[in-house]
Amino acid sequence: MSMIGSNALFLLVAGSATVAGAARRYRLSAPLLLVVAGLLASELPGVPDYSLDPEIVLPLVLPPLLYTAAQDASYTSLRANLRAVTLYSVGYVLFCTVTMGLVAHALVPGLPVAVAFVLGAVIAPPDAVAATAIARRVGLPAQLVSILQGESLVNDATAITAYRVAVAAAVGEGFSFGTAVGEFLLAALGGTAVGLVLMWPLQQLRVRLGDPLLANTFSLLVPFAAYAVAEAFHASGVIAVVLVGLYLGHYANCVDFALRLQEEAVWRMVSFILESAAFALIGLQLPVVVRQLHGYSAGQLALWTTVLLLALIGLRFAWAWPAAYLPGMLSRRVREREGRPAWTRPVVLAWAGMRGVVSLAVAFSIPETTHDGAPFPERDLVLFLVFALVIGTLLVQGLTLPALVRHLPLPAPDRATETLREAQAQYEASEAAEARLDDLLEDPRNRVPEAMETRLRRMMERRRNGVWERMGSPVHEETGESVDAAYRRLARETLDAERVALVAQRDAGRVDDELLRRLVRRLDFEEALLEHAED
Repeated sequence: MSMIGSNALFLLVAGSATVAGAARRYRLSAPLLLVVAGLLASELPGVPDYSLDPEIVLPLVLPPLLYTAAQDASYTSLRANLRAVTLYSVGYVLFCTVTMGLVAHALVPGLPVAVAFVLGAVIAPPDAVAATAIARRVGLPAQLVSILQGESLVNDATAITAYRVAVAAAVGEGFSFGTAVGEFLLAALGGTAVGLVLMWPLQQLRVRLGDPLLANTFSLLVPFAAYAVAEAFHASGVIAVVLVGLYLGHYANCVDFALRLQEEAVWRMVSFILESAAFALIGLQLPVVVRQLHGYSAGQLALWTTVLLLALIGLRFAWAWPAAYLPGMLSRRVREREGRPAWTRPVVLAWAGMRGVVSLAVAFSIPETTHDGAPFPERDLVLFLVFALVIGTLLVQGLTLPALVRHLPLPAPDRATETLREAQAQYEASEAAEARLDDLLEDPRNRVPEAMETRLRRMMERRRNGVWERMGSPVHEETGESVDAAYRRLARETLDAERVALVAQRDAGRVDDELLRRLVRRLDFEEALLEHAED
């Protein structure tokens, strides 16, 4: 954001966090609610103008959001769906860039073709946050969530590269197909190379830091460092951040447990604040964009926006169906291995194409003048159209996606199979732990009292049997509560009672604050185990 004072920044963060918190509490779509709240707030007297500064958003907001999403993504799932992810994150973005550019050039009188392609590149990538956030909330099948998540991790790199090529042509640097391909390959291969070079040493440093405070500070710097290094070589910082995030997330089990717990909490807070502020900013852009627009009637703007929105949604469908069925038609191996996808897959993937804050940030980075000093052609119109299309996809597609998913015959999650898989994994892990304990106890130096050994074995048995207990636990006739849920509720009540008793001892002067914090921390870890066991 440019020219925002401390009070305005505080209001932005506090207001967006409040709205997002309300959305979480009442199980509403946070992106949609934040955009609407931003639109309404922009009309209130006294609300300052918030304008997106691409020099802040792209290098300071985009890397941590992508890094968090990459760490949460499943490397194995992305690898299993690599073809679909590539078709959407690269193929679809380029297809949308060119086709939307041609439609805009034909629709808007006097819009130069290079500027139309700038518009196409800016609006091409679906948002990295909105689609997956809504997808998880409505309970999409894991494969569809993985495809949407993988697409959103890489498509920004494709779109930003296409945007740079289109801007170069629009400002008078000229255009050639060879130059465009070369710049795209430099960005993609360069970003990949930077990510591959950085991922291993960053992981080794992360493992060896030891102190969770230092390690978390290091973790906060990782996405910015990867992005900056790649951009310094004119490569794709997005790809570098995604690769580093995927690698560090895949090997998160190698770091200390305290670091994992703290790092997860820190990044959840960071991503919550950034995502909330980003979507609120989309709505708050309205006065800035409208004030800069001159020389067009409301009828023209409404017509152009409607046609382009329909084209944007239609192009997603036009790509989704061939992407789903052509690979199987062209390859016998694909057909035998994967079968024929259900018709619901391209429908959901097509309708989950909401645009977001990255499109607006890139649009605001369009230069104001060309190389000869003339104003950039139709810059204000492009900004308005991008804004209108972002709002349109969020409201039209984002608002109706949950209802669409509920009415489509999508396969319901197989809870029994998932529980069996969890139980088998936990059983094998507990068997390995027990074998390791037997080996350790053979060494006289590891001998412990029989009661302690029994306690260790009961702890492993409890973990091993916990999944089966959740699967087969009966439901209380009056409350409808399972035995497992009752156990967790009672455990929390007893933990709360212990905390109250410890605080009372501190207040009575029998326990000092340092001891209180240490004992309460143990209880917090116990409750954390209960929470994670429910996930």
